[in-house]
Amino acid sequence: MDGFSKDKRWNLQGMTALVTGGTKGIGYAIVEELAGLGARVHTCSRTITELNDCLLEWKAKGFRVTGSVCDVSNQAQREKLLNAVSSEFNGELNILVNNVGISMGKLVSDYTAEDISKLTSINFESAYNISVLAHPLLKASPNASIVFISSVAGILPVFFAPIYGANKGAMNHLAKYLACDWAGDNIRVNTIAPGVIKTPLSEQVRNS
Repeated sequence: MDGFSKDKRWNLQGMTALVTGGTKGIGYAIVEELAGLGARVHTCSRTITELNDCLLEWKAKGFRVTGSVCDVSNQAQREKLLNAVSSEFNGELNILVNNVGISMGKLVSDYTAEDISKLTSINFESAYNISVLAHPLLKASPNASIVFISSVAGILPVFFAPIYGANKGAMNHLAKYLACDWAGDNIRVNTIAPGVIKTPLSEQVRNS
C-alpha cells in the first residue's frame, strides 16, 4: 500500500494555482489540498479579516499561500487580482480553480432583476472573465488546467436554486467551449459538479 500513498501518487511541487473564494467552504478545502501537495497557491476573499486569518492558519501549517482582497464581480478588481497573480508567479500559472459562488433560495418568479444580475455576475461572469484574464498566464505554462466548481444544480433541477442552477449550467457549457478553444494552448478545462456539501453557502440557502 505504501506505493499508493497520496504523497507518492500526487506531487504538485513547483506548480502554481489560483483559487477564487478560498477562505471558506469548498474553496478552503481546495487551497489546503493543493498547498498540502506542494503547490504555491494564491487565493482571494472580499473580506480582509477573513483572508488574513486564513493566511495565518496556512502559514502555521507550512503552506505557501498568498492572497488578495477581491470582489470577483468587479472587473477592475478582477484585473488587479490577476496582476497580483502574475507578479507572484512570474507570469505563469498552472492551475485556475473558479470556485466563487452564491445562491438565493427563491422560486423562479420571486427573483428580482437585481437578484438575477448579482447571481449571474458572481456565479458565471466572474468565472468567464477571470479565465480570460488568466489565459496568457496559463498559456505561458507548459502544463495548465482550469477547473470550474459547478453544481449538480447545473444538470438537474434543484428546489429553490433555479437561477444558481442556470448559472452553473452556463458554466458547464462554457467549459466545453474553452476546452475546444484553448486545447492548442495545452490548457485542460473541466468542471466538477458536486451535490449538497455542508458549507456556509448551503447552510445559508437551507435557512433562507
